[in-house]
Amino acid sequence: MARIIYSMLMSLDGYIAGPDGSIDLPVPEEELHRHFNEDMRRTAIMLCGRRLYEIMRFWDDPEREKGGEVERDFALAWRRTPKVVFSTTLREVGANARLADGDAVAVARSLKAKTDGQIGVGGAELAGHLARAGLIDEYRLYMHPVVLGGGKPYFRHSQSFTLAPLGTQRLSQGVTLLRYAPA
Repeated sequence: MARIIYSMLMSLDGYIAGPDGSIDLPVPEEELHRHFNEDMRRTAIMLCGRRLYEIMRFWDDPEREKGGEVERDFALAWRRTPKVVFSTTLREVGANARLADGDAVAVARSLKAKTDGQIGVGGAELAGHLARAGLIDEYRLYMHPVVLGGGKPYFRHSQSFTLAPLGTQRLSQGVTLLRYAPA
């Protein structure tokens, strides 16, 4: 059985995107990028909400292979990882991705039972639905030393639950990884 892990970069004040919806967090530099590359390689399946998927489609472009080594490595890992995209507005998705045509909780529960390893979750709305259903096994909060002052929060508003600490790790660019499990 897989473990479902929700992880996102976020500001110190708890936002994954700024007030206008744009990702106003600093771009990962080489060392931090390598950390995310490793994590993507460990991911058996990636579950994405529409907005995050549309942002990450950047890595589907074959031109990414002409970039630096660390970007090329991430692009390859991203493209190799099967993706399930939850959207009511998209009609098609790119290679190695499929649109989920059912309830996100039911789909995630089925994938968790059938998959070995790590299932990644990207997107606060999707993660909120899975959290309410008790499907998230670990939360990884990548705290960037910036304050956005508002925007899209890592945790959905009106969610309330207790977490147990699993550990912390200091990363480059002043980022601190905080790991938690549901208590």
